[in-house]
Amino acid sequence: MRPPLPTQDLDLVLSHAQVFWTRFRGARILITGGTGFIGMWLLEVLQHANEKLDTGLQMVVLTRDPERARKYAPRLFDRNDTQLVRGDIREPLPPVGRLDLCIHAATDVGDSLAAANPLNVFDSIVQGTRHVLDLARTAGASRILLTSSGAVYGTQPVDLERLPESYPGAADLLQPRAAYGNGKRAAEWLASAYAAQGGPECCMARIFAVVGPGLPLDGQQAAGNFVRDVLADRPIDIQGDGRSLRSYLYSADLCIWLLRMAASGQSGQAYNVGSEHAVSIAELAKQIAHAAESDTPIRIHKHSVDSTAAPRYVPCTQRAREELGLAEYTPLSEALLKTLHWSRSAAAS
Repeated sequence: MRPPLPTQDLDLVLSHAQVFWTRFRGARILITGGTGFIGMWLLEVLQHANEKLDTGLQMVVLTRDPERARKYAPRLFDRNDTQLVRGDIREPLPPVGRLDLCIHAATDVGDSLAAANPLNVFDSIVQGTRHVLDLARTAGASRILLTSSGAVYGTQPVDLERLPESYPGAADLLQPRAAYGNGKRAAEWLASAYAAQGGPECCMARIFAVVGPGLPLDGQQAAGNFVRDVLADRPIDIQGDGRSLRSYLYSADLCIWLLRMAASGQSGQAYNVGSEHAVSIAELAKQIAHAAESDTPIRIHKHSVDSTAAPRYVPCTQRAREELGLAEYTPLSEALLKTLHWSRSAAAS
């Protein structure tokens, strides 16, 4: 069963999301993707707010398999303030009653089987978003937070240090493997179009790389795979040359950003969500091994002789910092320690 998230992290989110607790006190909130990495973090934060701040929130969690969710995390899904609703975003959604806010966080990006079928990925994102938008409008929700992705920008130019929201690049329209990025672009357009035609206000969060407790250890993210290998006392394998640069926002910080955007982000606006501190994939592997106090070998399978700048995937977060007063609260070294500690607990439970 899933262990609880660190209380210190939950309290951190509570202390930095006052605008959300004020605006949505007593609200009824739909969370799609509520059994995924981001969704479960948000759910546990909202439940913690009920316990500590008496916010009176009611959460409605959409899931394809309620029984499996209760078995995995009964502490989260067997509560009076949380209702599980059986449904699949790829199909029209069942009525759920009145809603005040929808947080659309459902995605199959961490599912390697789903990612192998680009048509399914695209349909799940685009059709799923439209079904959520229809439900939100029917249920009277005033706001929607759409979790999008930095993948909407396509390949970052190596001479561009950080990607701003104004960057005009895009995922390649002619590459089937770009289904995720193109799907997220279409989903953002849908949300903006619904808002412009009298639908709920919508704010988009373009999420970059994240690390933290609950991060999938067998998915598409290098950080999760490296944690998995270290905990299993296996060598860390880097399939590329290790030069690619990423940045990692801690999951508690992510929740602060998302809740503040849900409460006061400008409708029709997209905000980058992530860290601005770049680290190479090889350096990330070294930091994870160091945090685990492990001497596991790090094997780089391609040793590049390319003299060009390393590929980057790093956001500019100036808009979020200036408009919403957001910041990075947890350094990467601490984030990796917390991720490793929680993952060990999860493996032992």
